[in-house]
Amino acid sequence: MNASLFQFLDHKWQNSPSGSSIKPDRVQLVLCFAGKERMTDPDLYQSLQPEFPNAELVMCSTAGEIFGQNVQDNSIIGVALTFDHSRLSTSSVCIQDFPDSYSAAVKLIDNLEKEELCYIMVFSDGSLVNGSELVKGLNKAAGNKVLITGGLAGDGPNFKSTLLGLNDSPSEGKIIAIGFYGKNLLVTHGSQGGWDMFGLEKEITKSEANVLYEIDQENALDLYKKYLGPEVENLPGASLLFPLSVTIPGIEKPVVRTILSIDEGARSMTFAGDVPVGSKVRFMKGNFDKLTAAAAIAAQKTISFQKTNPDFSLLVSCVGRKLILGSRAEDEVEAVSEIFGNETPLAGFYAYGEISPFNEGGDCQLHNQTMTITSFYELP
Repeated sequence: MNASLFQFLDHKWQNSPSGSSIKPDRVQLVLCFAGKERMTDPDLYQSLQPEFPNAELVMCSTAGEIFGQNVQDNSIIGVALTFDHSRLSTSSVCIQDFPDSYSAAVKLIDNLEKEELCYIMVFSDGSLVNGSELVKGLNKAAGNKVLITGGLAGDGPNFKSTLLGLNDSPSEGKIIAIGFYGKNLLVTHGSQGGWDMFGLEKEITKSEANVLYEIDQENALDLYKKYLGPEVENLPGASLLFPLSVTIPGIEKPVVRTILSIDEGARSMTFAGDVPVGSKVRFMKGNFDKLTAAAAIAAQKTISFQKTNPDFSLLVSCVGRKLILGSRAEDEVEAVSEIFGNETPLAGFYAYGEISPFNEGGDCQLHNQTMTITSFYELP
């Protein structure tokens, strides 16, 4: 397996495999991540497709791009992947064609070939798709037997609309899956948060899907504002800095949920994933050093005993982490690179939600506020 990073600068693709040892016509998969403003350029796909005539081209808007050890904003970056012993197939659906996110996810996976399927990468619209229902459908359709990771597309800190494309110009509402096949491909995963919890554990007493109304019979928005203190003046932006730890009934480990918006009229908060009644919750806040250390732990989880440094690692981190880390956002990416001896090509994006199992494996889950890493090894 070979991974080559490139980016679009000065109206042309630079550091492309066309100038390296990789032959562009051998590239099987290209992942392109860009700020939404850049992704709206109708000529972007048309300029990329001739560079890699035989590749599956996946395009995804972001809340920030990860390119090597750098974190960039509103840039256009990509990674071209070739495999020696593995093959791919792809699937794409549009959420507007389905009654809900669950059924869209089931159809997405049903479209993939199943023989020798060893891993599925998923990128989803981050505004129109319910991420919690998405992962339920993914797990159901995949039979809970195949590793699934990926993320929800971003729109910077705006949360208005997101764009994705598979072998076509990107548009709203898309969900894309890439199936990886073969006995020589090893894919590992790691996901870690690093947030500090504070306050007493409480219980959700009124909610609908991903909209929260009451915690311990008290209005959730009023309670949240109490915990924010002076930061309440910076709502709704400040909500990204104070997510919730949610332990959903029937799931042993807590997931982190990011607040997407607040509704003063309805006295409610809308989250990036479901917050069911009966869930136990605690408030969280960021700590620079712990966030960076967590990224390194996530990378460590992906190291294979058969081969220390991955051939390529996909990094999907949360927009909330980027906002709280600010100018230190590159610290978490550099921490990941150091775990791999600064030898592994890294690419990815800041997302509206991360898709991965917990570190111990099992079904994929929707996470917020984590650094989620997927590492690839192609064995001889």
